[in-house]
Amino acid sequence: MAKKEFTFKGKTAEELKSMSLNELAQLLTARQRRSLKRGFTEQQKILLGKIRGNEKNIETHCRDMIILPEMIGSSIKVHQGKEFVLLAIGPEMVGHYLGEFALTRKKVAHSAPGIGATRSSASLSVK
Repeated sequence: MAKKEFTFKGKTAEELKSMSLNELAQLLTARQRRSLKRGFTEQQKILLGKIRGNEKNIETHCRDMIILPEMIGSSIKVHQGKEFVLLAIGPEMVGHYLGEFALTRKKVAHSAPGIGATRSSASLSVK
C-alpha cells in the first residue's frame, strides 16, 4: 500500500511553500488569519530570520508563532515554562501555534499522605 501524500486543504507541502503569506492566510482559520494580517512581532521576525538562515539549535519563547510551510523540516526548541522542548516541525503542523506542541502543565502524581493528614497518623511518633 502506497503512503498517502500530505495535503493541507487540498494543497501539497510544495504548493504551500510556494504560496505567498496572504494566499496561505486564506487557507487558515480566522484566528490565524487575523494574526498574520496584523503582522509579526519583533521576536517572531527574529525567529523567522533564524529559520531562513538555516541556524541550528534555535531556542524561542515565541509560543504564539504560527507554523508556516517554510518551517517544515526544521527543529526548534520551544520554551515550556521551565525548560525548552525540542520540536521537529512536520507538514501536518502547518497552521498550528508552536505552543500547542510544548505543553506547560504536567500530570499531577500524588504520593502517600503525610504525617498529620489523617486522624490516625496524627498520633504516630515523628521518629
